[in-house]
Amino acid sequence: MDFVQNMGNSAMGPRGCCKHSKGKLSTYNWLCDIPEAEHATDYVEVQFKNTRKGYYLNEAKIPLNKGDIVAVEANPGHDIGTVTLTGKLVLFQMRKNNVRQDNTAPKKIYRIAKPGDLERYEEAKAKEHETMIRSRQIAADLGLSMKIGDVEYQGDGNKAIFYYIAEGRVDFRQLIKVLAENFHVRIEMKQIGARQEAGRIGGIGPCGRQLCCASWMTNFVSVATDAARFQDISMNPQKLAGQCAKLKCCINYEVDAYAEVQKQLPSRKIVLETKDRTYYHFKTDIFKKELTYSTDKVIAANIVTISAARVFEIIGLNKKGIKPDTLEPEHLAGANTKPIDTHDILDDSVSRFDPVKKKKKKRSGGGKNNTDTEQTGANNKPGNENQRARMSAEMRPETKGGNVPRRKNGRGTPPRNNGNTPPPKKNEGNAPKNGSASERKTSPKRPSDE
Repeated sequence: MDFVQNMGNSAMGPRGCCKHSKGKLSTYNWLCDIPEAEHATDYVEVQFKNTRKGYYLNEAKIPLNKGDIVAVEANPGHDIGTVTLTGKLVLFQMRKNNVRQDNTAPKKIYRIAKPGDLERYEEAKAKEHETMIRSRQIAADLGLSMKIGDVEYQGDGNKAIFYYIAEGRVDFRQLIKVLAENFHVRIEMKQIGARQEAGRIGGIGPCGRQLCCASWMTNFVSVATDAARFQDISMNPQKLAGQCAKLKCCINYEVDAYAEVQKQLPSRKIVLETKDRTYYHFKTDIFKKELTYSTDKVIAANIVTISAARVFEIIGLNKKGIKPDTLEPEHLAGANTKPIDTHDILDDSVSRFDPVKKKKKKRSGGGKNNTDTEQTGANNKPGNENQRARMSAEMRPETKGGNVPRRKNGRGTPPRNNGNTPPPKKNEGNAPKNGSASERKTSPKRPSDE
């Protein structure tokens, strides 16, 4: 196990060149575990602030690993950067970025950065934000239609690069003079686009990941609105635009796949005819290869979703002058028709989701009522329906023979008879209502009525 670990360290280096770097535009070295590729070239890729990279020659054969901070040649003085790539893969990156080795003499790597170099570099880096704010004010005072988006100081502090955005050409000769007088450094102006500025600043996209322009994209292709329309993406400018206020670069990623599938589907301009109605194309599901048609050109009315094979079949019938009864096949007629819900939730009550408050029953004080409540609750069990009905019938005053007892609170007491009107008569048992007087039984008189 130790032998394998030592072999891995010797192949990948102490810092592990196969690991992903956390910087912008990081490159995965897929040749790091090949010993021949590690020493195939003396060129080294060095990255500076944000997305600026350069390729330098290691003539002194300094042992460098990914992540080392080095001092490299600059004009004038020297610059401080981080090694991001070594070995044979550097040649592929130089070819990709159109870096030629024959025309000009390559810049060299001086040494690994010393503590004094790092202190000077940190002092220069601390002045970048203040310099950018001051330079914007100077450009506004001169009336220049440009925006300075970033300022980068060289490692030794003798030079500053100003990155700006402008729609056209800008005459900044007077601006360079004013900036040199204010900051006492050598000035270099670089014009960049909105996408390059977003890549230098960085950020998180709506997908939750780091911006493509800051993570892996090195060249930018123009994005057209036709690409979004071709994929049936909502034409909402707020959703289509990225943080650079331009169309998102990811809109171009799947256009080719949609184009290949679209070749297998019928044209959206073709109108389908049936015996009763005329259907127009409404939307297309590329992945399911299904098309939805509507009887109205603008809104969804009587929409029907059918497969692409069925659409080609109906188009062939229409060309022959035959109009089918419906768009669906005969064995699926009416199965795919989706009713449109015209219910408006704004018409519903606002309090429809509020919990319903149950009214609490008032209890008249006394232990007897509480006992009755407990007995009633005990009887409210499954299977006790007949028992509850029998108990309720026995507790009714009119079902009991004899005198009706009075209650102390006066509730349920029948009206007194003053002798002018005869007491009401009640039927007992199953005697008919219209029976004779002899068959009727009167209730006994109360002592109070006598």
